[in-house]
Amino acid sequence: MASLPLLVAQIRPAKGDYAGNVRRVGGVFAQAAGLPSPPHLIVFPETALTGYFLEGGVRELAVPAGALYRDLAAQHALAAAPPVDIVLGFYEKFRNRHYNSALYATLGGPEAGIRHIHRKVFLPTYGLFDEERFVEHGHTIRAFDTGWGRVAMGVCEDAWHTILPTLAALDGAQLFVVPSASPARGVAPDREAGDDQERRPASVRRWEILARQIASEHGIYVVISQLAGFEGGKGLQGSSLVVDPHGEIVTRGPVFEEALLTATIEHDEITRARFEHPLLADLETQFLNLLESSGRPGEPETPPPEKVEMQSGAVPVERPSATAHPVMHPPEGDDPMTIDPALTARWLEAFLRDEVVRRRGFGRGIVGLSGGIDSSVAAALAARALGADNVIGVRMPYRTSSPESLEHAALVARDLKIELVTVDITGAVDAYIDAVDPDADPTRRGNVMARMRMITLFDLSAKRGALPIGTGNKTERLLGYFTWHGDDAPPVNPLGDLFKTQVRDLARYLGIPGPIMSKPASADLVQGQTDEVDLGITYAKADRILHWLLRGLRPEQIVASGFAKEEVDTVSLRLHSTHWKRRLSTVAMVSSTAIGESYLRPVDY
Repeated sequence: MASLPLLVAQIRPAKGDYAGNVRRVGGVFAQAAGLPSPPHLIVFPETALTGYFLEGGVRELAVPAGALYRDLAAQHALAAAPPVDIVLGFYEKFRNRHYNSALYATLGGPEAGIRHIHRKVFLPTYGLFDEERFVEHGHTIRAFDTGWGRVAMGVCEDAWHTILPTLAALDGAQLFVVPSASPARGVAPDREAGDDQERRPASVRRWEILARQIASEHGIYVVISQLAGFEGGKGLQGSSLVVDPHGEIVTRGPVFEEALLTATIEHDEITRARFEHPLLADLETQFLNLLESSGRPGEPETPPPEKVEMQSGAVPVERPSATAHPVMHPPEGDDPMTIDPALTARWLEAFLRDEVVRRRGFGRGIVGLSGGIDSSVAAALAARALGADNVIGVRMPYRTSSPESLEHAALVARDLKIELVTVDITGAVDAYIDAVDPDADPTRRGNVMARMRMITLFDLSAKRGALPIGTGNKTERLLGYFTWHGDDAPPVNPLGDLFKTQVRDLARYLGIPGPIMSKPASADLVQGQTDEVDLGITYAKADRILHWLLRGLRPEQIVASGFAKEEVDTVSLRLHSTHWKRRLSTVAMVSSTAIGESYLRPVDY
């Protein structure tokens, strides 16, 4: 077979619904069979039948490869599809152990059956990943024969350890297939993207660089099939890829959304690429020598400096004249607060659609409108994601609230064309304070106000069938500048991973009205209060100090970069003394099945 028509199925599985997702795969079989040129190979993503972030749910949803094959074969038959090969990532149960695996199988025809199973070798266990806790390592990588040619598979992180695709190519692989479920990360602007190009997260750009390097170095095709959608706030990036053996992108999928990508793999292109750049042939010649020498301590070819005999030079000793070469310095790094606002808005809108509608089954969202930037941005994103008719804004004034706050909340609602509801919380707050302690200080009274607003928002949520949408930004969360079980309570928050500076930039892009943009930030719990006075530092400085603390810089390093020691100490103290506010209550663990410690299930399971 000189060419291989293939289909990359970039899909969004329903979390934890194995049976439903198998049927959805059957739907892809049926759609593929109806294409003008039906594919001979369909490539699905990693964990395509369950979703990726399962935590302890892996043991409930892992299946033996044989059982999976029977389920897929049944769907293929029901779809009345022609014979086809498939690659599909799944959680596998094998010999009393669990693996993150990829299946290669032929469905239909006389060659039907399982051809190969690859078990993920490199299990990411850092940052937001915890695979080693729930699955075991595979230990091998090899190419195998198919009706088209030799194929090898890796799963997600396997591709980032380029020794695996190298070993696969040395084993004769002509096609390297990577089912993946990579979460998107990075909203900094893409300096190389043109004005007409789709804005892409930084992680997508890194995947493209990697895939192109693997393909061009080894003269092989690379196919990466990514999951799409969101899982517990983590955006599965989509952006699947087919890369030819010259390292050129043949096709790419959209960011976050489902799609089917068609492409054709040509034998002749592999031959042409390997002729033009015989890097694989060079490696085949020297690989065993390099492998042997790397493990052999022998005498170094070059003697150490102390054994080199010093002799007089042949050049007369003269004072050299300074050269006049141009000196090139590295460019200054970008401001870490810089975002691509168009990409960020699109990302957060996709998050809201997925979380509010698809995952939680709500048709509407409800947002507390304070008249400030954060709530205005949250409402604007909700209106763009869900439609203005499906967003309710709620003003919840207290008797000391600034009239300006009420006016600005109304201004936002009018500007976005969303419904506006006003609920005065004065009576409820004062009734409680009068009953408990009429002399309560402003902080206690402010906390009661914040929690009363959440009572109001959640009760209106139940009445109107609208999911509460949070408005707290990353800066407030890291500094503990919020009321516990108050303004941090909404189940969905589009702004919680954006610093205040970044929310302001996003607000400017979204067209939030000028009067809101220009006024000082204030929680408006106490008359005349402003956030920056309360915190003792500007958001512009606090955001950058927090960024560097989170990246692992020591306080003295941040001071050396230009911040005052008092500023760094202020931010560091607030960060490290408020971890408890960013977690649920601490539970005494007395069993081996403690919730959140041993019994682990993701929020969207």
